[in-house]
Amino acid sequence: MSVHVPPDDAGAPRAQAGPNPQHLLATLLGEYLDSSEAGLPSTAVVAMLGEFGISESSARAALSRLTKRGLIAVRGSGRPPVYHLTPQAIARHRSRMDHFLGFGAHPPQWTGDWVTVSFSIPQSGQARSGQGQSGQAWSGQAPRHAVRKALGSLGFARLYDSVWIRPGSDTGPVTQALHDILDDVDGGRWSVMHTRFDEETGPHGPAAAYDLAGLAAAYEAFIAQYSDLRVAVRDGEIDASRALVARTSVMDSWRRFPDIDPNLPEHLLPAPWPRQTARDLMLEIHSALGSLAEARLIQVATPYWPDAASWITHFHAAENFVSARAGGDG
Repeated sequence: MSVHVPPDDAGAPRAQAGPNPQHLLATLLGEYLDSSEAGLPSTAVVAMLGEFGISESSARAALSRLTKRGLIAVRGSGRPPVYHLTPQAIARHRSRMDHFLGFGAHPPQWTGDWVTVSFSIPQSGQARSGQGQSGQAWSGQAPRHAVRKALGSLGFARLYDSVWIRPGSDTGPVTQALHDILDDVDGGRWSVMHTRFDEETGPHGPAAAYDLAGLAAAYEAFIAQYSDLRVAVRDGEIDASRALVARTSVMDSWRRFPDIDPNLPEHLLPAPWPRQTARDLMLEIHSALGSLAEARLIQVATPYWPDAASWITHFHAAENFVSARAGGDG
């Protein structure tokens, strides 16, 4: 039983433990650029990532990988290369910033509905064509692993061995995923159901599918990690150089929670639940350091990108908890 596996952003790099230049660059672009018209020199990117201790070779490798993923594209054929965010990436960044900054603002409107998936795959179940959709031959546990991975990416958690649940009522994505994986698997059977629990709370209820203790510990660790930073922010001790690294670190740490937290209704959560405390901490630091971080990024990029001040901006949480550019629509 565990919190569901977070979905990968379409085209975005997977989060991983430790320094990850690719993931860090995606965070910086999402936070501080909001136009596909901006021409971003590779030398400016190297300087920006250098603020975080990322080497030039690692920075250029991150640029190459984000290009392959379609988040950025090369503009022209000049040297050094100049990149720009694709319009699709801009739309995705805005949506994700709304998601990150708005997560936890309001409790979910709870109807008591759950989507339940049950499936059965013989131990020797193989695709009738001999291959799965990826073109690789199914064997042994492969179909079962593929189903579990797909369910996790869609926000489902395992209640029992082959019974998975998620709050809500939308069955379209999971039905399509199961068709894609199991329609050609000999002996594979599955059902997608709308369910309600007679007893939602307690050891036999749906909350038992989730590692809520582990999730609470993750929130508490986030609070412990950044509480001293909040004190320093309140005391005016954070200058522009520290602001950029600190603000980016806070967002990079926070952004995993909307993917791993199933956002269960309050009556299924243990009390006290630390999410609101963690969210308030994130928002205070993120809002207070926005202008300083933007100024530092402009300072670092300008020697390599004279127009940096015209394009670099920052997002903040507006009153309706949707992210907004600090300078307006620009």
